[in-house]
Amino acid sequence: MKNSPVLHRLLFAACCTLGLSSALAASPATVTITPLGSHDGEVCAADRALIFEDPDGTRILYDAGRTVRGGNDPRLGKIDAVLLSHVHGDHLGDRHQPSANAGTCAAPDFSVKSTPSSVTEEIVLAQKAKLFVGGEMGSFFSRRIKAAGGTADQVQLVRFGGQSKIGGVSIASVPAAHSNGLDPDFLESAHAEALAANALTAYVGPAGGYVLTFSNGLVVYLSGDTGIIADQELVVRRFYKPTLAVLNIGGTFSTGPVEAAYVINDLVKPNAVIASHANQATTKDGKLLPGTRTAVFKSAVKVPTYLPVSGKPMSFTANGKCVAGC
Repeated sequence: MKNSPVLHRLLFAACCTLGLSSALAASPATVTITPLGSHDGEVCAADRALIFEDPDGTRILYDAGRTVRGGNDPRLGKIDAVLLSHVHGDHLGDRHQPSANAGTCAAPDFSVKSTPSSVTEEIVLAQKAKLFVGGEMGSFFSRRIKAAGGTADQVQLVRFGGQSKIGGVSIASVPAAHSNGLDPDFLESAHAEALAANALTAYVGPAGGYVLTFSNGLVVYLSGDTGIIADQELVVRRFYKPTLAVLNIGGTFSTGPVEAAYVINDLVKPNAVIASHANQATTKDGKLLPGTRTAVFKSAVKVPTYLPVSGKPMSFTANGKCVAGC
């Protein structure tokens, strides 16, 4: 029996099973990042929104903007937290599409009005999610969320230098060089009328970015709208040491592709980057268009550059390597 072919086959099968189990146990957990843009399978002019899913199941939406179709957009699934970098309409969400793929990639149809509420607030209320904000936005949104039927403690303030946590994800607030005026359309009555009459916005503290640290060890820098700032080296790189960055590259209102490449190559130095907020139709049939800001940026950076293709999940290991969907 000791030389039985049957016994040999059984031992071989057991070894293979144990080997497979060990390999699965040793395989690194990944963070899934899913872009929610205006047009399925493309990277379009107004795309901002990203969902981050931690290995423990915690799901975080970053800068919903105009491409998430309100709080009941079926693409959202369950959202535990929403991050808002600043209150400009293209990030807070003053309006959204009436249906999937409405309009064109270069000029999406955002004919559904959300103001004086916002897409962001609609999502927080519908999902009973937490809303993380920086600067002076905490008390402002706490009052609005409570007045709309939520609870004030759904809004979590994270000031520069501080951290908060939801599930297995740590959330830190970092500086950004950008304005943060609230359009009068988000307000009601005499305050809105007075601001609009004088072409002013309501200041709600400085804009910002975030650093997310996930339970698998992945550290992601979310720039928000910003120019080049020393904090990208002194705070973001030296202290938080991100392995992946999501960088806004649209120019005029934030770093353009050349400036953004300098941020990645010389200041933040992550292992990889997702190019975001390009403010133009960037792909056709899912392929990068030559001559676009993203194409210029990709050719200038020294690390892998990934496109946030709407509806296409990407999976990242702790070192910022994309192992699926890129």
